[in-house]
Order: sequence, then structure tokens, then C-alpha cells
Amino acid sequence: MHQIECNNLVLGYDGKPILSGLSFFVDKGNYLCIVGENGSGKSTLMKTILGLKSPLSGEIKFGDGLKVKQIGYLPQQTEIQKDFPASVYEIVLSGCLSKCGLNPFYTAKHKELANKHINELGLDNLKKRCYRELSGGQQQRVLLARALCATEEIILLDEPVAGLDPKVTSQMYNLIDKINKSKHTTVIMISHDIGVAIKYATHILHIGKQSFFGTKEEYLNSDLLNKFDFKGGEISE
Repeated sequence: MHQIECNNLVLGYDGKPILSGLSFFVDKGNYLCIVGENGSGKSTLMKTILGLKSPLSGEIKFGDGLKVKQIGYLPQQTEIQKDFPASVYEIVLSGCLSKCGLNPFYTAKHKELANKHINELGLDNLKKRCYRELSGGQQQRVLLARALCATEEIILLDEPVAGLDPKVTSQMYNLIDKINKSKHTTVIMISHDIGVAIKYATHILHIGKQSFFGTKEEYLNSDLLNKFDFKGGEISE
């Protein structure tokens, strides 16, 4: 069974659909990029997968024993979140909350896991620093470490490089790719950059007035791709 399978989803707000008839699946270790125009429903889809929103109709099925709480999530940051007054270690460790159950305290195993991901993402020298004092790229690495503390099974990333400079953007994409390949962690990422999707993804989900789901190779040969211009790597009709 697929790790995630979505069948004939209809998504929207207040009973009004913004996206209809969406079907796709994700298998363990896939790297799925979700692309499409602004307002096409990309973030709404991600929130629906996470159980933060309910579909108007259709179904989402989880396989391989996956549960919603086992999905790591890196959302788009608000200005308030960027100013959060906690240490890097505290924020990364908070990714273990879903593992605590009814126990209000972190265990030694949780702390070991947090330190492991801090080390893997090159954050050792920032461990005691206040999160709000970090650069945008450093903050995103902290949030990625936090998502990995929640699970290494599957991570959802909503435009993880928004607002970052080109060098840091490239570093972030390479880091995500390394996690996907070395840990066999499934990645579902929203991106406006078609070039990035083509470079890293195994599968593409293009949503909007027309939709497509398939492998990267199938997308490159699709009629849909040829109907769009890609200026600066981003989608524009």
C-alpha cells in the first residue's frame, strides 16, 4: 500500500471548492514537488494531508502504518514566529512532543534525538543561541531539525526557502535532498521553482486549472509543461 494515497479530493473553504478531482499517491522514499500558480490550493492540500483541514469530499488514506502525528512539518513562517524567544535546542527538542504521549517531560531518548539532528544539520555552535537572533537560513535549518525530531518517515515542507538568498537557498535544497537520499525519508515539498522540482524531485504534482501527477520524466514530456512559461524558474501563464 502507498504511504499516502489521495483519491478524488475536493478542497476549499466554507463549502466552496478551489480544487477538485485531485488524485495522487506517495510511496516511501519519494520526493514529491507540488507546483502551481498562486492560489491554486497547494498550502490547502498540505494542511489537509496534515489533518488541519478537512476535504470537502474525497479521501486520504495512510499506509505502511503511517499516522498523521508521524509526519514532520515545516510550514511557512510568520514574522511573529521568526521572533520566538527560545533557544535552538528548545525548539528542536519540541519536535519530540508528539512522542511524549501523556508524559509531560522529555526523556533522555528525546534529548539524544534532538542533539543528533542538531549535529546532523550543523547547528552545534548555535545550540544555545536564541532562535530570534539567527539568520533566516539558520532558522530554517532549526525548523527542519525540529521536523526530523517528529519523524524521519515523511516531512512536509511549505516553500522552505522563501525569503532566503540564493546561496542559502541552494544549501537548503541540498540538505533536503541529502535527507531524502541518506535516510530514505519521504519528502513532500511545495515550490514555485520548476527548475528545483526538475532537479530534485522523483515525482511532480502540478495543480491549478489543469492538473498533473506523475514522475519527473513524465512531467518533462507532458503537454501541460509546454503550456507554461518559466521566467526565473517560476511558474507564470
